[in-house]
Parts: sequence; structure tokens; C-alpha cells
Amino acid sequence: MSGVKIGKYAIEKVVELERPFAHAQVFFPDLTDDMLAICQRELPPGRLTEDGFVNMSYHAFVVRTDRFTMLIDTCCGNHKNRAARPGFHQLDTKFICELAKAGVTPEQVDYVMCTHLHWDHVGWNTKLLDGRWVPTFPNAKYIVSRTEYEYWDAAYRRGDSSVHCTSFEDSILPVKKAEQIVVVEDDHEFNDGIVLEPCFGHSPGHVVINIASEGARGVVTGDVIHHPIQLRFPTMSTQADTDRDLARRTRTALIEKHADTGTVLLPAHFRTPTFGTIRGAKEGFEYVPVA
Repeated sequence: MSGVKIGKYAIEKVVELERPFAHAQVFFPDLTDDMLAICQRELPPGRLTEDGFVNMSYHAFVVRTDRFTMLIDTCCGNHKNRAARPGFHQLDTKFICELAKAGVTPEQVDYVMCTHLHWDHVGWNTKLLDGRWVPTFPNAKYIVSRTEYEYWDAAYRRGDSSVHCTSFEDSILPVKKAEQIVVVEDDHEFNDGIVLEPCFGHSPGHVVINIASEGARGVVTGDVIHHPIQLRFPTMSTQADTDRDLARRTRTALIEKHADTGTVLLPAHFRTPTFGTIRGAKEGFEYVPVA
């Protein structure tokens, strides 16, 4: 478990899974052989496997002050039907135990924040209890941006066939039924220094979560940036991006905005070391770990 302080906010990473996901040139369709060789040579050990697969982490962030406990994105979840993603189908992980190691029980979570509603970011929103999906965090308000919610709600109602619609059914609608979903505007200011910022492209309503306190700044980037490859080559969109061109523009703007500022990045899928800052390099950008 690792963590950072951003002013008054104490932030810890709680890991559900760490594993290779896909070959880099499959996940990043525009990555050339030369680009991959550069990344193999320049990126720190552990970011890529020897045979070129991207190493990924699936984790949540716990954000705490003396006033509330917040969980940002909830990973994959247990017992979920993810047949379209065989490596994640019917998982049985120890995420709740890992959360307990961070000193948090499900009942203590006041807010669940969603950067977006893809299956690997909302899975622990719900748990299976007596054959029904119920909210895992019974006292929490689940905060979801309007554009993202309305897009997936419409897709589900149309009967679209996708793993994201499946997860909407088992990980979002039960929370809505329990009246724990709070749909907010895409630029909503949640609390002192915590502000949503639209960063569309990976998903239609993706937001990042800015955290500012006592002169320090951080940004929970969700899937705007999946892997350090995208810092070395910011134009690299993924096969998982809904709109690759928009995702490319959004990502590049976000990287340029935060480069050389000291802003701490909290990426959704970077393996340890996860927390870091962006520094401009002779070619592209590089990641400087801070924890």
C-alpha cells in the first residue's frame, strides 16, 4: 500500500489486481516497432514485460480528511459476469480486505467518486448478497458526471451489447435503485478543493478529479492516461478509447497542463510507483515518482 499527502488530504492506493494486460502494440494500435523499442529501453523496469506486454494495476484511491472518507473508482468487482473479458470474469479478489488494511470498512465510506463508468472502474460499486446486487458502500453517495451517466443509461435502454452496459446493469442501476447515485454536472465542485473537469474521449463523459489544498495539487486522471508509454508518446490512444482522436487531444492537453508544475498524478492503472509528477524531456515527457 502506498500513499501521498496533498495538503489536508491523505490519499492511499488500494490494489485489487496487478497483471500484464495486452501486448503494447495491440493496446496502442499506432505504436510502431521503433517506438516500442524506445519504451523498452527508456521506461523504468516493470512498466513493460520483456515480451512487450503492458503491466497494469487495477486499484482505487482512498481520500481522507477529518470530515469524510472518499473512494475514487472501484476496480473490477467480484462475481461479475465479464465473459467478454475472460481474464476478469467471475473474479474472487481480496479487495475489501485490502481496503480494511487501509483502515476503511465499507460502512465508513461517505462518497464514491466515478471518473467514468467502464466495467473496471465501477465493479465494487456493488456486491452480490442473497442473489441480488446491492451497494457495497451502504452509507455512501455515489457521485457520477451527467454526460457519462446519461450516455450509458441511454445505451443500456437501447439494449446495446457491450461489457460496459453489462456493468451498468450490475454495478450502477442497483445503486440508483437504492437512491445513492448523485448525478452532477461535468465541472462540479464537490468540496473544498475537489473539482471535476471534463476530459472526454476515452469515454463519452470521462472526468478527471482535481484536488487542491494548502498550495499542493493533484489530479486523479482515470483513463485519460493508461500507461507511461503515453507520456513518452502522448499521441498514443488505446483500443479502449471511444473516440481516439478526441482522447488524443484531451490527453495531450492534460499532460501539457500539468508538466513541470509539481502536480501529483494519481493514475488509474500505473503499477507501483504509482504517484508521480510529469517532467518535460528532450523527447516527450517522463514520469517522476513521488511515492
